[in-house]
Amino acid sequence: MFGYININRKELAEDSQKAYQAYYCGLCQALKNSCGTKGQMLLNYDMTFLVVLLTGLYELEHEESEFTCPLHPTKKQTAWINEATAYAADMNVILAYQSLADDWKDEKAYSKKTMMRFLQKDYEKIRQKYPRQVAAVERYMHKLGEAENAGEENIDVIAGLTGEMMGEIFDWKEDEWSEELRCLSFYLGKFIYLMDAYEDLEKDKKRQEYNPLAHMVCQKEGDFETFARLLLTSMISECAKSFERLPVLMHADLLRNVLYSGVWSKYEYLQLKKRKQQEKKNRRVK
Repeated sequence: MFGYININRKELAEDSQKAYQAYYCGLCQALKNSCGTKGQMLLNYDMTFLVVLLTGLYELEHEESEFTCPLHPTKKQTAWINEATAYAADMNVILAYQSLADDWKDEKAYSKKTMMRFLQKDYEKIRQKYPRQVAAVERYMHKLGEAENAGEENIDVIAGLTGEMMGEIFDWKEDEWSEELRCLSFYLGKFIYLMDAYEDLEKDKKRQEYNPLAHMVCQKEGDFETFARLLLTSMISECAKSFERLPVLMHADLLRNVLYSGVWSKYEYLQLKKRKQQEKKNRRVK
């Protein structure tokens, strides 16, 4: 479900691109240090955004290191690591573990169950460090399963579950910034869930699987596309408003790039894909 929170490299200054990559590599190294090579397989961009956000908000200093990456062996890579990196790495693990558990329940793929076993000790260790966050993710998975099995048609309710869970994760220290961080991540979580539902809509229809957007009744295809765009825009707009209320100066340009542009990368890709499919269909008709 995750993987939509990324940068738009075309609109980001070179130094900011390097900073983002350094935080991404730092998260990868943190996962390796805490969970070994298997941890690096869980890496995602959403938690890189969390690292940059918390680093900017709390103005954290990082430690810089160089390492050789198996994927890019010809050039040394740079990693920036701070306490937010270690936290995001742990959150990355619990989210990935629960995603694997959900896949195992739905697909009965033994590869997923095997990976869960490899991560079991790491997961329990993180539970001891962050019981609130782990309980929130477990509660979320349970509620989401119930809602989807019941065929929940209220889009706001079903997407709100992801928002609530993200709120617990982004609220790192439960301090004076808690309310705004929870607001930001609540709408970001809703955007992620709805973007995932939008991407999977046609696939879910063919498989006759649950998708909250399938219950929307629109007389024309254009009506649905307009509504979907407005819905996604309203979610990310509220998220951006919360961000602007936070006193973030460090990496502010990078974070704005994500919230105002990067989050739409997958949507724009899907629109391009649909246009190409329609053009191909039109040529066949002619």
